[in-house]
Amino acid sequence: MIQRTSTCFHRALLSSLKVGARYFTAPALTSSQSSTYGDYESSRDVFDWDNLGFKLIHTDYMFMSTSSQDGNFQKGKLNPYGNIELSPSAGVLNYGQGLIEGTKAYRRDDGRIFLFRPQESAIRMQIGAERLCMPSPSTQQFVDAVKLTTLANKRWVPPAGKGSLYIRPLLIGNGPILGIAPAPECTFLVYACPVGNYLRNGTQPITLIDYKVSSELISEQLNSRLAAIQKGIIEDKRDWIIEIK
Repeated sequence: MIQRTSTCFHRALLSSLKVGARYFTAPALTSSQSSTYGDYESSRDVFDWDNLGFKLIHTDYMFMSTSSQDGNFQKGKLNPYGNIELSPSAGVLNYGQGLIEGTKAYRRDDGRIFLFRPQESAIRMQIGAERLCMPSPSTQQFVDAVKLTTLANKRWVPPAGKGSLYIRPLLIGNGPILGIAPAPECTFLVYACPVGNYLRNGTQPITLIDYKVSSELISEQLNSRLAAIQKGIIEDKRDWIIEIK
């Protein structure tokens, strides 16, 4: 458990903390839970998936969990998407004690839904939380929350090639605090929003210009490889993709 002291938080405010290598072994198991929250088939014909862009679209559900006094997060639950209540003296409002992450869920041609590297997002959140003297959800808690949020909002996952469901996990110090010290309570929140393709040509492979670095020719087409993994054309040897059901 992270020791939450005013000295730690004050140091974090004044300078960046160096974090060494960390390893997390919690597996990202595929959930077999079926969704009862929305019907993709009934919504895909009435929503303009071709003009999503990157703007906020309110979806159906968000996930919330709060930390206990020992720094561990409770099980958490889904709530209807909506505003949350904060004290004027919340740590996130007074001292910026909060951080965000981001990952995506996308739909393949056969209708299956996949997540992109949620474990890596969990690790980044844990590293950021340590710098801000905050407790953080475990890798498994993080991945499970992302899966649950995606399943609850699966009718908002665009058709294949039309975009993705952008998933935004938040960790905020919502507990009231006046002095420079960690908030006494933190909230882990996950919401989602459908967005259009970041690249103009969607998930189609793109050609990167070859260039030299240290006399070595670099021609690795990373975007093309990721697109091929997403479409199931090549094998995902690094377990970047997780299917949810």
